[in-house]
Amino acid sequence: MSLEPVVIRFDHVSFSYDEKKVILDEASFSVHKNSIITIIGQNGAGKSTIFKLLLGKLTPQEGKISLENGTTVGIAEQMPPVEKLDLTIADYFESEPSEIRKIFASLDLNVPLERKVKELSGGQKARLLLAHALINNPDVLLLDEPTNNLDKNGVEFLTNFLINYKKTCIVISHDSDFLNFFTDGVINLDVHTRKIEQFVGNYYDVIAEIAAKLERDRRENARVEKSIKDRFLKINKLGGKSIAMSQLARRIREDIEEDREGIVATRREDKTIPDFTIPCQEYVGYVIKIKEPIETELVKGSRLIIRGPNGVGKSTLLRALLAGSCADINPKIRIGYYSQDFSELDFKQTAYESLLSVSQTDKANEIYEMGARFLLNGEILNTKIESLSEGQKGLLCYARLCLQRPGLLILDEPTNHINFRHIPVIAKAINEFEGPVIFVSHLTDFVEKIKDIRELDLEKK
Repeated sequence: MSLEPVVIRFDHVSFSYDEKKVILDEASFSVHKNSIITIIGQNGAGKSTIFKLLLGKLTPQEGKISLENGTTVGIAEQMPPVEKLDLTIADYFESEPSEIRKIFASLDLNVPLERKVKELSGGQKARLLLAHALINNPDVLLLDEPTNNLDKNGVEFLTNFLINYKKTCIVISHDSDFLNFFTDGVINLDVHTRKIEQFVGNYYDVIAEIAAKLERDRRENARVEKSIKDRFLKINKLGGKSIAMSQLARRIREDIEEDREGIVATRREDKTIPDFTIPCQEYVGYVIKIKEPIETELVKGSRLIIRGPNGVGKSTLLRALLAGSCADINPKIRIGYYSQDFSELDFKQTAYESLLSVSQTDKANEIYEMGARFLLNGEILNTKIESLSEGQKGLLCYARLCLQRPGLLILDEPTNHINFRHIPVIAKAINEFEGPVIFVSHLTDFVEKIKDIRELDLEKK
């Protein structure tokens, strides 16, 4: 990889959406031709912003972004644009049908071109987005959370595709096992300093390197702090009894200040959301009686997972349950819904307005406190949802569930876009929710943490 020329270079690039929302501060990194690079960082650190800068959708306020002459860039985004969901697949691509079918065949995607984009399953949309990025054969391929909504077979297919990919690729993902198969290097974004660190090596080796450096910095800072403390004690003992002692004390103070300036600014690790509880609505009577494709009643504490490969109709069934078309739901029950595409959110609202719209309280302080529990500070809460990162939208949905106090949870891929550090906390909250839960998830680590699950496999129906 190191022998290949540099195809992308960020040279002291700074970017902010406004004076308060600085994303990058003099960020520098380079990407070599035919390498596969991973971008990691906390929610809101600017991972997707870097993609928009590479595509020319955004312009840096300072610094320079250079691409090798003639380099073309394509992106497989996290989700299709809302305004294109009603298009047919043929209209979405605006390409010759033969070319579309050819790229579909290479990605094992078998859907009719006259079908509307919104009618595809989450996994089919993920492959559609990859096909849309590849159809013009770009020199640089950008993948934004490409494993979202993919089942096990889909992830294996994508992994093998990238292992054999012969061009430059930059990937954003929270799926560590997926990343470790093909990563040549890692670009780490720090949401606190707005700086970038670049590492060479596979994903797990880089994570270990970051952790080791963090520990070295902490030990060195602890040594310096102890030395400073010991010298302050020495100054106090010297007092001001003579000119010589006063001069010695001054020199020690100067040394202390010099050492303080040399203290390393240690990298702050990703914050994990604290344990939280989704309060359950108080009610009397039944909750939900499912009529199709099985007849069953879910009571408090029930956990039902809907399984099956991409395209079998899992999300369609959840939406039908939500609408009551194949189930009898107690009309007094509030349903807490997490959709894989955040369709339950009004993107024109601020995050605060979204929380207020479902909250069982109108007390501003309680809403702000709930936002803070999910790493959504006052600045973020007063930002329109359309400007939030996908990870922040996901955390907003959990804050909504807590304020809503639902009697039933219907969750469609509830770990999509969520930092892997938060997943055990979310699983714990779902386990402790007193009402019934119906969910779809392809993330094995998450599913294994949910207790007493009943299973409905649509492929076997």
